[in-house]
Amino acid sequence: MRIVSRSRKREVSNQTNSPIHPAIRRAACGGRRLPPYIKGLLRLAARCPRRSYPHRTPPPTHPSARPLPSVASCLLRELHRPRPLAMAEEVVRELRASFAAERTRPAEWRAAQLRALVKMVDEKEADISAALHEDLAKPHMESYLHEISLVKASCQFAIKGLNSWMKPEKIPAAITTFPSSAQIVAEPLGVVLIISAWNYPFILSIDPVIGAIAAGNAVVLKPSEIAPATSKMLAKLLPEYVDSSCIKVVEGGVPETTDLLEQRWDKIFYTGNGTVGRIVMAAAAKHLTPVALELGGKCPVVVDSNVDLHVTAKRIAVGKWGCNNGQACIAPDYIITTKSFAPQLVDSLKRVLTRFYGEDPLQSADLSRIVNSKHFQRLTDLIEEKKVADKIVYGGQTDEKRLKIAPTVLLDVPRDTALMTAEIFGPLLPIVTVEKIEECFDLINSKTKPLAAYLFTKNKKLQEDFVANISTGGMLINDIALHLANPYIPFGGVGESGMGSYHGKFGFDCFSHKKGVLIRGFGGEATARYPPYTVEKQKILRGLINGSFIALILALLGFPREKR
Repeated sequence: MRIVSRSRKREVSNQTNSPIHPAIRRAACGGRRLPPYIKGLLRLAARCPRRSYPHRTPPPTHPSARPLPSVASCLLRELHRPRPLAMAEEVVRELRASFAAERTRPAEWRAAQLRALVKMVDEKEADISAALHEDLAKPHMESYLHEISLVKASCQFAIKGLNSWMKPEKIPAAITTFPSSAQIVAEPLGVVLIISAWNYPFILSIDPVIGAIAAGNAVVLKPSEIAPATSKMLAKLLPEYVDSSCIKVVEGGVPETTDLLEQRWDKIFYTGNGTVGRIVMAAAAKHLTPVALELGGKCPVVVDSNVDLHVTAKRIAVGKWGCNNGQACIAPDYIITTKSFAPQLVDSLKRVLTRFYGEDPLQSADLSRIVNSKHFQRLTDLIEEKKVADKIVYGGQTDEKRLKIAPTVLLDVPRDTALMTAEIFGPLLPIVTVEKIEECFDLINSKTKPLAAYLFTKNKKLQEDFVANISTGGMLINDIALHLANPYIPFGGVGESGMGSYHGKFGFDCFSHKKGVLIRGFGGEATARYPPYTVEKQKILRGLINGSFIALILALLGFPREKR
């Protein structure tokens, strides 16, 4: 039985502003939230003319009720129609039943699902690539390099390592528990929720699912509604290849995501921005659910003056604009270099960008478009700001109809502008100049901790200082973004850029509970362990705690002697 507060009943009454049929009132006060369209229908129903019964006796009703209008009848049916929240509850209930039946625990089941994902990638590569192109105009080769091939490699890596990952890890036993053995057992968390992002909608959906499956969990995947073609493709393909009683896809927007977050999960994995990350974390806190947040930030690139300039410019260009046209959480957000070296770097970037994307980059087939008009407007607002517009040294062209923005390089943008304070997440790349390259440390550390930080240099001392003094989710020296391709490196943020990590075995660990197990026999009884604690017992116990071998021998021999 659901209890509805008096304030909730008053709220429903106030929403209608007029008397309504008691049946509607009872349904509306059933503890459910009333969406705006329901509130409107309630007001409409209250104004509907009464239904007359000229040729027959009206049906019996509550003494205080008026005849039910036809619109109100529709409303009553609408209120009793299954809502997304009920659907979310049913999804979780079904997955918990599957997990309780231990369907997901055997290594054979886990490996079978991972092999099925490999098969899906092989057989449906064209469909995946087409969906990515529809959502982002992502070039087919970029889709293959940055999403499809990496998903396949991640599956194969997990299949290869699965048995060793699942095997209990033997660990040393302490002298205080002698004789004993100890181990760490990785066990699945249970039913997990994965909320994906729109910028790399295939790999950011499937890669965490791989870790969750490998760890033996039941999974709900919520793809991003901002990439609808990929979301639809995942909802169609995954049930065809994997066990749909344990792995489900839920499509939808904010209401569906909100309903999912109201459920109790054993872990929530979210990829996206910090604003929504805080909402996810607050929802998880209601159930003390652990979370992994893969967020973003302003990823810096420090360029020393002693570098191979042409190679540096090519790697920055492909790491910025070759990664979804800058719409990537690890894409360079700004460059730091010296005032004297900046002109050379700008010239080299110009030559490289012209070579990569032509004289008119808006016509290039190798550049993704901006995901939607909202983000297009956000990005154009950044470069149209009065203090920013005259800082463009390359690019700046836009095509609103096709949602295209050319690679844009800016020099010495004021640091108090939105371009320099917020994450850009697009094809704009400002260059900040300093007198000495060592000034980069204070500049980077004055901002929130980024998801990635990059350094181009031949100076080993600068490299060591950069690694030691810059706190970031991940770091790469003399290249951009390639650290994602190494499955032995954890990928995740720190501070504002996120918490938790995955990829490779780190994905398995992300969705596992590491259970410590100590095993003892019935021998090796130490009399000193039990009350009453005499002076002799205390001496032996203190010796054991301090690692004394003599105390251990005395304890094993049963000193001090006691009657049984």
